Amino acid sequence: MKKGHYVYLLLTERNTLYCGYTDNVERRFNAHIEGKGAKYTKANKPIRIVFQKEFNTKSEALKEEYRIKKLSRKEKLELIANPD
Repeated sequence: MKKGHYVYLLLTERNTLYCGYTDNVERRFNAHIEGKGAKYTKANKPIRIVFQKEFNTKSEALKEEYRIKKLSRKEKLELIANPD
């Protein structure tokens, strides 16, 4: 199966975490840097990508994005530290 669907976490200048979905992590990160990625990252400039995971389908990736967004900050930091 073709892959190319990603969930990612960004660390921002305000030490917050932003979770998103994309089919091209580098392009999406650059859009966030330019202030074109999302409303949240316009106000909270991203510093770097701290987590990314690839999925076979968009549906799988979006389900994981939804799951991650419901996690506490502590749980997100654990996910970053132990991605598998």
